[in-house]
Amino acid sequence: MKYSLLLILAPFVAFSQVQTKDNEIKKYVSEVSSDSLKSYIGKLVGFHTRHTLSSVDDKNQGIGAARSWVLGKFKEYSKNSGGRMDVYLQQEDIQPDGKRVDKVTNLGNPVAFLKGTDPNDKRIFLISAHLDSRVTDVMNRTSFAPGANDDGSGVGAVMEAARILSKSSFPASVIFVTFSGEEQSLLGSKLMADKAKKENLQIEAVLNNDMIGNPEAGETGEVNNRTLRVFSEGLSYADLDKKAMTIRNMGLENDSESRQLARYIKETAEEYVKDLEIKLIYRNDRFLRGGDHSSFVGQGFPSVRLTEYYENYDHQHQDIRTENNKKYGDLPEFIDYDYLKRNVAANISVLASLAKAPSKPEHVEVKVKELTNSTELQWEKPKTGTVAGYYVLVRETDSAMWQKKIFTKELSVKVPLSKDNYIFAVQAVNQNGNLSVAVIPGIAR
Repeated sequence: MKYSLLLILAPFVAFSQVQTKDNEIKKYVSEVSSDSLKSYIGKLVGFHTRHTLSSVDDKNQGIGAARSWVLGKFKEYSKNSGGRMDVYLQQEDIQPDGKRVDKVTNLGNPVAFLKGTDPNDKRIFLISAHLDSRVTDVMNRTSFAPGANDDGSGVGAVMEAARILSKSSFPASVIFVTFSGEEQSLLGSKLMADKAKKENLQIEAVLNNDMIGNPEAGETGEVNNRTLRVFSEGLSYADLDKKAMTIRNMGLENDSESRQLARYIKETAEEYVKDLEIKLIYRNDRFLRGGDHSSFVGQGFPSVRLTEYYENYDHQHQDIRTENNKKYGDLPEFIDYDYLKRNVAANISVLASLAKAPSKPEHVEVKVKELTNSTELQWEKPKTGTVAGYYVLVRETDSAMWQKKIFTKELSVKVPLSKDNYIFAVQAVNQNGNLSVAVIPGIAR
């Protein structure tokens, strides 16, 4: 006889008193403004070009003027934080590399660091985009390169998130950053990721937004303004050699930390944002390509790329021109601001939920002392945060998403499901319904 997963678990599901939506996060989501996003992108386009090799001294045009403006806006928003938001320019002189940098270049990343309220909570959640723009020739630093969507839309998301969340009091910290040098081989993000690794920062999630405002496919004209893609790696680049045997033995090829983050984004954003589907793409990035999150992936930080459903190549990496009555170039007229607004709201809901949630359960393990067709899990309390309980997550091995949640206030649970047939994880939840990222169990020895 075949039993459904729901039927099997029904006697074991305890109904919690935690909320499903946090009213504070709903308020933040409601504050996202299309007018604000349009003003950000209009200002960015007005710098003529934001090419990494353009002027850093001109006060009106070039990458220097653009990053100064972003820093100024961050400083304006920091006034809402009660002194908890530090604003600075992370910078370094880059030497010519014989590839995409042909002169000594001052590279600068505008950063706003919103400190958490709990001094014992060392978690950091990061939202990013890239500030630089380009035309067809990646070395052309003088032509008009508006970069409205690539990546003015992502920069707009970071700035709107900083504006709204600067008023928050999260226990964990949030970094808002716009990278330079993305088009010249991810230079700005590599600078920050390498520094974070060296300083042993506890970055638990990177949400990298790169082109989130144009819903139209160039080849077909098809429009999809209801779907946001999230790219995530399946096998951790940073520690695959060390964990390969465990991954193989336990069948966890689809359960890296970045992929757990992607699942979290889908669950959270679709809960808070109407008319938006999060489409999980099981690749680190688009086919044979990369983005700024890849710099963090390489250092072992859970990182994903958020991007529109289609890339429109008529409006990406193009000289501004009209041919055969078709307009080419990354101009603001091709942005769908309602679509962009939903995508920004998705980011804000996820950041706020992560930063408000308890930290992840510690030492999550599955007991294997005896061979049984049931599964017994145990764990310890999170290091920080107030916990209302825990969800044990269950899915069949061929399922992309978690299929069932079992709520408990205990630190262990036994379910009548075989470890052979199902994958399990545990996440902490507080009274407002804010969830930690799921943790896959290790083996109890």
